[in-house]
Amino acid sequence: MTASVFIDGEAGTTGLQIRDRLLARNDIALVQVDPARRKDPEARREAFAAADVAILCLPDAAAVEAVALCEGLPTRIIDASTAYRVNPDWAFGFPELSAANRDRIVSATRVSNPGCFSTGAIALLAPLVAAGLIDPDAALSINAVSGYSGGGKAMIAEFEAGTAGAYFVYGLEHKHKHVPEMMAHTGLTRRPIFVPSVGNYAQGMIVQIPLHLPAGQTAGDLQAALTAHYEGGPFVKVVDAASLLPRVNPERLNGTNVMELSVHAGPDGDRVVLLATLDNLGKGASGAAVQNLNLMLGMDETAGL
Repeated sequence: MTASVFIDGEAGTTGLQIRDRLLARNDIALVQVDPARRKDPEARREAFAAADVAILCLPDAAAVEAVALCEGLPTRIIDASTAYRVNPDWAFGFPELSAANRDRIVSATRVSNPGCFSTGAIALLAPLVAAGLIDPDAALSINAVSGYSGGGKAMIAEFEAGTAGAYFVYGLEHKHKHVPEMMAHTGLTRRPIFVPSVGNYAQGMIVQIPLHLPAGQTAGDLQAALTAHYEGGPFVKVVDAASLLPRVNPERLNGTNVMELSVHAGPDGDRVVLLATLDNLGKGASGAAVQNLNLMLGMDETAGL
């Protein structure tokens, strides 16, 4: 079976990586628009109509417009923007969240790809909240660093020109767009403090969540819950913390759709740091979109990944 796929926003960072992952496959045929007409609504609607699945790699407002262009068409959609990540009418594109969520993606006509930072946070927190090991009302802080590719063309140009500096922290207005989906898909009822940062390297990400453990709870309990939740999956792996020491490199999974989770215990056993390491353009963006595409089309989940 060959499926037709249209990438709307193919020229952007995420779109280019999705395209490169699909070009090598003989089970996918790409629908493309003449570059001179890529903003022409009629040309785009024709491309949507010719595709079994469209992948939107657009800013939020443009993604909403694209969905409107598809009205009345049988085309299924994967949206990589923030626009629909907490919309209950859209499947959330993190298959590992639960068996029910995976099944929903398989049959969905509308799937919203997770954000890169939220992929790591949700992967760590959702199983632990579900297992009763983290209270939904817990006061949490989430810290993260990403390569500059996650900031889009303007930020990439700034770093490549050498004007951005070595590292910066942002989002200090407490309004980061990934926080609503972190809450919606983990079961948290109290808004966490989320402090993202960007380093002077192209891609790769680490999400960190420090925790003080209540009496009677151990790092082993958290490790066991995460291991049980992700056991047997092809992409999310729970690894031994000791194997990563003394330094954890955010670039080490670049070019893959793999995310590794680890639990780092303090010497007294009463505190831990949870880590998620992933490629912000892999499992955090283009790789996740291809994984969801495979599931929606009934193909091998790992194809092209």
